[in-house]
Amino acid sequence: MEAFNEALGLASACLREGKVVAVPTETVYGLAANALEAASVEKIFTAKNRPAQNPIIVHVNDESMARQCVVEWPEVASELAKAFWPGPLTLVLAKAETIPDNVTAGGTTVGVRWPSHPFMQDLINTCRFPLAAPSANLSNHVSPTSAEHVKSQMDGRIPLIVDGGPTSVGIESTVVDLTDEKVRVLRPGMISVEAISAVLSDYKVEIDSDKGILKSPGQLKRHYAPNARLLVLNWADDEDLESQIAYSRTPHDRVCVIAHTQIVPGTRFGRVSVLPREAKAYAKALYDELYRCDKEGAELICVEAPPDDQEWDGINDRLSRAGG
Repeated sequence: MEAFNEALGLASACLREGKVVAVPTETVYGLAANALEAASVEKIFTAKNRPAQNPIIVHVNDESMARQCVVEWPEVASELAKAFWPGPLTLVLAKAETIPDNVTAGGTTVGVRWPSHPFMQDLINTCRFPLAAPSANLSNHVSPTSAEHVKSQMDGRIPLIVDGGPTSVGIESTVVDLTDEKVRVLRPGMISVEAISAVLSDYKVEIDSDKGILKSPGQLKRHYAPNARLLVLNWADDEDLESQIAYSRTPHDRVCVIAHTQIVPGTRFGRVSVLPREAKAYAKALYDELYRCDKEGAELICVEAPPDDQEWDGINDRLSRAGG
């Protein structure tokens, strides 16, 4: 508890001074700044090399703080907040004037989320202001799920990294747009369309991706990408896999394979790893495995295609963007 309080004091002091801090959340590690100060938020873009057109999610400590960040809080927002907050769900609504334009990429909407991670909750409570916090990595790279991942990309670029252990969800939050009559999922995550639909029985929930001004992070075509080229494939055995990737002329010792069902011999490739065939456990392990492949010098990562089920939508979305 002493280490927790010390980290809390250091992080809150940095944030009050307008600095950025890498902090754990239940989804991925975030790079946090005071969401009400444009100059502080700008430091996030600088540290990450983040494009200005990519908006940032605002993290709050309760529904009351969320309401202060938006113009209107409709009943549908209350229903979703009651069902899934605190947790990995972001709600997009018309932004309040107090939210700087660089948080929203110049748009009129803002994504708000109440995280469940105890450190993030206590940090927002201590600071008494909402935190803008995209993933704590260089733009378009794989999001970090441990402090070690953050350090590998951000060391020397930010003043403080808080180590809260591995994240429990492992991929970014589900983002839901509530700005018109339709309920639209802008970014799938581990809260599925099916789960949202079950709560909102009077609404049709759709998966959508706006063109033009982005309302949510994670809508860029290439995102969450490792250094190595990534392919999502199906294969019957190791010979089938080898035949599918022969055109790439990648040395076998530079090929990493991530499987869940069709497991190939580890002697044929540089690395073969097996992730669980259960969506929540798979999501928790995925980014760590991609970091490991990069660390071992992979030139090609072959990922066995996950199931085409709703609970896997977030995972399939991340893999499709990682392959670009």
